[in-house]
Amino acid sequence: MLFVAVILGVVAGLLAGGRLRNLLSAQFRYGALILGGLLLRVASQGLIDQGVEIAEELRVVLFGASFGMIVVALWLNRSQPGLLLAMVGVGANGVAVLLNGGYMPVWMPAVEMAGLTAADLSPTFHVLLPDQLNLEFLLAGGPLGDIIPIAIPFISNVISVGDMLLAAGVGWFLFSAVARGSSDPDQGAVSLWSARPVVEEGSGLARQDPAGIQRPIVGGSGMGTGLRSAATPGAERILPTPPSGQTVGQRVREHPYVRLARDARFSAFWLAGTISVFGDRLHQIALGVMVLAMTGSAMQTGLVFLAATLPNLLLGPIAGTFVDRWDQKLVLIVSDVIRAALVLTLPFVAETNVWFVYPLVFLVTSVSLFFRPAKSAILPRIVSRDDLTPANGAIWTGETLADIAGYPLAGVFVALLGTNLALAFWVDSLTYIVSAVLLAGLVIPPAVRKAAPQVTGAVAGFVEELRDGWHFLHGEVALFQNTMVSVLAQLSIGATLSLMVVYAERSLSGEIIPYPNSYAVIEAAIGVGNLAGGFVVGAIGARLRKGWLVVTGFAVMGLATIVLGLTSNELLAIGAAVVIGIFNLVYVIPSQTLFAERTPEGMLGRVVAIRSSIVMGALTGAMAVASGLADHIDAGYIIAFTGVLTVIAAVVAAWLPAVRDA
Repeated sequence: MLFVAVILGVVAGLLAGGRLRNLLSAQFRYGALILGGLLLRVASQGLIDQGVEIAEELRVVLFGASFGMIVVALWLNRSQPGLLLAMVGVGANGVAVLLNGGYMPVWMPAVEMAGLTAADLSPTFHVLLPDQLNLEFLLAGGPLGDIIPIAIPFISNVISVGDMLLAAGVGWFLFSAVARGSSDPDQGAVSLWSARPVVEEGSGLARQDPAGIQRPIVGGSGMGTGLRSAATPGAERILPTPPSGQTVGQRVREHPYVRLARDARFSAFWLAGTISVFGDRLHQIALGVMVLAMTGSAMQTGLVFLAATLPNLLLGPIAGTFVDRWDQKLVLIVSDVIRAALVLTLPFVAETNVWFVYPLVFLVTSVSLFFRPAKSAILPRIVSRDDLTPANGAIWTGETLADIAGYPLAGVFVALLGTNLALAFWVDSLTYIVSAVLLAGLVIPPAVRKAAPQVTGAVAGFVEELRDGWHFLHGEVALFQNTMVSVLAQLSIGATLSLMVVYAERSLSGEIIPYPNSYAVIEAAIGVGNLAGGFVVGAIGARLRKGWLVVTGFAVMGLATIVLGLTSNELLAIGAAVVIGIFNLVYVIPSQTLFAERTPEGMLGRVVAIRSSIVMGALTGAMAVASGLADHIDAGYIIAFTGVLTVIAAVVAAWLPAVRDA
């Protein structure tokens, strides 16, 4: 895998207009420390293979020293893109080896999935993990061991999460080194080597979009479909046009996305978020499959997604108020650590009593509600003002790609695990830890803010702001009617979100794509549609009436939802899911733009909070009703019925001049 990453990194750098000779000028320090660590690692293993007794006795010390030297060297070079991620990968492998007395733990079921046998393992370096995913497996560092099978002819292998992170980090570093131009502009106000952060003029909360420019999602922990709720309007994503008079290579190197990829701080920040989102997709698929298998109840399965959505309604508008007053980097790190602990315990709790799963899922999403605004507030302090819009676009794209790639891979992994679903949760827990370590390695300038009021004052001020927001929203006819129509239109999102697992298992035939892969592929198809819809609306939406885009989005999404609910053919369901994803964005983006255009900047946050509470309240109610009915009515019929409601919402929107002509 490392060899493949090296090749991909170099090729990507060349495609980005770089040159191989740029590798010679790569800024890398303490190379002797890494070389020494590698030589110690190889020499120690060689002596152990030769049966040298002293090397065997000092196995833990020798391996610990070799991994430690490499980790320290990579940490000291964390100003280079990708090397912080590589450090996390090396550290993860080192922890796994040290927990097992100098041996790398290997999971035998993964070895068999890769088409290998015990004879392919090295008896002087590998040790088998327990087959059962229990506390013994966890204490032996199982999630850090070689547990990921690669069943590809000629390169069949079993690798660890650390191997993947190391390969990705090295590939990223090589891409950045090769793509580097003759001058590499400073991407932030603070160097990672600076001991004293400097506050940029205008940095901090004043540069934060009050609407929140992260993509709106349903379910704070990433639970559920990729459908976007128009409850949370944000800013449009517009990429700057590259300057003229440059060569193709220069234009590619100075493209905002390439420039951001060469920024060590942003790349670590981006990787932290994308990796944890990828892990969320894994545990989402596993959680739905696990609860349905344990209970056989559509209602109890739907309640999982209801529990993941409720915090958005109850806590969403409040969380950002307090995050603005805290150390936001610390909020990110603590949120990741808490979520890692909660997800880690999910399988144990489910075995005790499945009803205990719901409060845990509620807590995971609740913590995520503090993570999201902290993430948005920090971004303007690690990229320049000119790169803020493309940086948000890169984050949105990364999360969408995590949907598109994560769901199918999660489905395959969950299907391979069979009854050993606990491993999916433990891998997701590990992604949170990786994210926390990456964030801890960043030096972020402090925010410029006013003195923080007491909590009671913050709550009172928040209530007053909400009251003002409600009066504005109620008095702005176009925005208020858009909100009310959206309540009806997005009931289908609630039903689809809560019933997708049951629908895939009971309503689809499974002849073309078996369950649970069908569930994962449909989720990915919605993500593909979102990606396509975002680009299409961004390209041509400005030339069209926003109101008619909203009407069209509701109508076509409703019709596609009806098709999704009534079909039992996996391919037709996938096609309908893509259409749903596309036209979901056809009404979300214009609704976002309308709110941004018609709401005074000082009121945008509170108006959005009111709209979010109204729409999320209806969506949550739809989830509860749909879950309750699914044990008595086919899930597909329920989804189709809510699609009819979305079509009716389109008719109502077309009939209302304030919505239609906006």
